[in-house]
Amino acid sequence: MKKILVVGDFSKKKIHDSIAGLKPWFEKHVSIEIVDLSKEKKIEKTGAEMAVVFGGDGAILSTCRGLGRNQIPIVGVHMGRFGFLAELMEKDVCVSLEKIFTGNYQIRKRTLLLCRVERDGKIIDESTGINDAVISRSSLSRLISIKLNINGENVATYRADGLIVSTPLGSTAHSLSAGGPLLTPDLHAFIIVPICPHTLTNRPLVVSGDVKIEMELLSQMGGTGFTVDGQVFTEIEMGDKIKIERSDIEVQMIDTGTRTFYGVLREKLNWGGHPNYGRN
Repeated sequence: MKKILVVGDFSKKKIHDSIAGLKPWFEKHVSIEIVDLSKEKKIEKTGAEMAVVFGGDGAILSTCRGLGRNQIPIVGVHMGRFGFLAELMEKDVCVSLEKIFTGNYQIRKRTLLLCRVERDGKIIDESTGINDAVISRSSLSRLISIKLNINGENVATYRADGLIVSTPLGSTAHSLSAGGPLLTPDLHAFIIVPICPHTLTNRPLVVSGDVKIEMELLSQMGGTGFTVDGQVFTEIEMGDKIKIERSDIEVQMIDTGTRTFYGVLREKLNWGGHPNYGRN
């Protein structure tokens, strides 16, 4: 490996200091280009063979989106809070990266969402999502009505706080908080989860990753927004349509073999731990 991107949000002192401290080590092994996420939204690949992202899951999501169609293998160094996506721990980063530099890793390709917002038949916004896409009411508005079509067929009309479309990779994020199922990240599927639906029979759906999903805002009393990965926001109006399908590009996540999906669930969600009975 000859050249890599080293990515982080330099407005956060911990991340700035960590990258600055490791820079001499990096330069002994490979050519590096440093990307500051606090300043750059679009990331040029510039011949780099991989990206090392310092931060939390949000930094990894920003990096994937910033690369656009120029996706390269990505590995995260966990410096955030939950860290579902980050493969490496900061204390082990040098040893782990030496193994990666010698080719001791695999690449896991993951689904990207292609999201378009249409108003009066025209696309007003387009973005890609790694975790999820969410239509939701603002904090001051009441329930909204959302019509859901899949492959042109009407599925349901929801009276709810919102509706989530999630990838398997995003099943541990907002979807999980709204009562959605956990999917292994290698599945070719989408999860559709209503947020606080007024009708209790409106349950989460798991659908094929090949379908085309359309959500139409039928009514609102107050503001409504469309958010991708919790980072890209578009204000929407009654009659707007949100069309979601699988993108023709995929995220490339580096797997060093040190973590498994089920191991991460046990660690992050405390599965297998003893119940807290309130005893000292």
